[in-house]
Amino acid sequence: MKKILFAALLSAMPAMLTAQSAVDAYTLSQSDTRGTARFMSMGGAFTALGGDLSTLTQNPAGIGVYRRSEIGVTLDISPSKFTTFGTEKIGETQTKVACNNFGYVGSIRLPGALRTFNWGASYNRAASFNRVFSAYNNPTQTSLSNYIAAYTTAPEADLNFGDGYNPYLDSDLDWLSILGYNTYMINPTADGGYQGLFQDGTHGDAGTIYRESGYVDEYAIDFGGNVSDVVYWGIGFGITDMDYKLYSDYSESMSGARIASEQGMATGNAEFDLQNWRHISGSGWNFKAGVIVRPINELRLGFAVHTPTWYSLTNSGVGTLAYKYSNIGAPLSDRNPLQGDEETDETYYNFRLKSPWRMMVGAAAVIGSQAIVSLDYERQAYGDMSVQYENGWGEYLTDEYVRQDIKDYFKATDIIRLGVEYRVTPAFSLRAGYSYATTNVKEEANDGTLEIITSQGPSPSYVFNKDTYSISFGLGYRYQAFYIDGAYVYRNRKSTYHAFTDFDGHAAPTADLTQSTNSVVLSCGFKF
Repeated sequence: MKKILFAALLSAMPAMLTAQSAVDAYTLSQSDTRGTARFMSMGGAFTALGGDLSTLTQNPAGIGVYRRSEIGVTLDISPSKFTTFGTEKIGETQTKVACNNFGYVGSIRLPGALRTFNWGASYNRAASFNRVFSAYNNPTQTSLSNYIAAYTTAPEADLNFGDGYNPYLDSDLDWLSILGYNTYMINPTADGGYQGLFQDGTHGDAGTIYRESGYVDEYAIDFGGNVSDVVYWGIGFGITDMDYKLYSDYSESMSGARIASEQGMATGNAEFDLQNWRHISGSGWNFKAGVIVRPINELRLGFAVHTPTWYSLTNSGVGTLAYKYSNIGAPLSDRNPLQGDEETDETYYNFRLKSPWRMMVGAAAVIGSQAIVSLDYERQAYGDMSVQYENGWGEYLTDEYVRQDIKDYFKATDIIRLGVEYRVTPAFSLRAGYSYATTNVKEEANDGTLEIITSQGPSPSYVFNKDTYSISFGLGYRYQAFYIDGAYVYRNRKSTYHAFTDFDGHAAPTADLTQSTNSVVLSCGFKF
């Protein structure tokens, strides 16, 4: 059992080595298709097109297409519906309003083969972490307490407080083990192990509240040019700002459970409610390079590569657990419930994250002066992510255990983007787009074949995404040097929520999640 092996290794490993996880790297490395209204209405298929402020964060060669300077801004209104399918269907909604893109491009004309030299700066919301949902499972097949008991091997004395000893701060033990022991979720057995609350004959249900919020913002500085109206080149530097927050509430209620009582171990009713708060923030940087080639006027070919984004991040968080156990087999006068609540210390640490590298190719056909058809393919190497931990002396070392988990859990995602534009009049255009991204989670990680290790702290839950697609429509209007573009984007993403990992043949509570977002995007700008 992988989790037991992992727990057995803790005594030989520094505490910070288990601070972050492959799941953290995955959660924080998600990206979206966001940018100007024209970019989004054409599905983001601009690798071979350029000439749009969004290309500063996609293919920097797109800046070389510019022949004039430009300044523009974009507003995005995105109502989302989150629907979970556990035992019951539960729906929740959320609406976010944001300025997702603004930027400036400057252009100067030059004599000779280098026709123009361009530069630009832009802000773009690269990803949004906003997600809210609830789920309910009845009946459950096991309990979080049994999962904790299965991998906890530490002696009781190491889990207990006493004589100035705080196991959260003074040991390398898993925080869920410490919290579970001190709230009677797990109880010692005669053979030196631990047992959870769920036993033969137990009936239980579980409820979840999950609230994610935050963003990744990218500030790009690009340089590019036009060589003989055939080759357009560009390089870009990106500075990213990340802020991620998670609140989760997981509760279980059981009858016929194996509980601790004032009379010793007994069969009774058990309830607990585990809440977690987590905040991750920091900054990073990346580099991009690209080229667009126009061999004939009707065809453009594009290629771009993005290095990983190297982040320096800080994590903080705390967990609480409220519990209540009632001995239903005791005389009425002795049935006083064993109840209370406990709070962990604050978990606080610094770590570094290397996100996936990205590669994209594209082709665009220009049909006369009226139509454009563009097709992109992109690959993001999620299996190439890595995490570094701080060893206490200001040095950062690669976490090889997390790196192996990344390779076991995740794979590259493939993204197809298609966009079309038709110019009805010289001033008015219609657009449409489609994009599809395959899941970046391996099947054996999502279906319970593998046991998934989450980060240090009392939060065992995680969400894995499946395939994502979007359909978009838009229109544009030009009047002299001014332009205004609008887009409607429908985005559908399916995911699976796991309360904790499956273990020893026991299935943890899960729920299928569908997120449907209807975005209205408006851009306006001025070319000069």
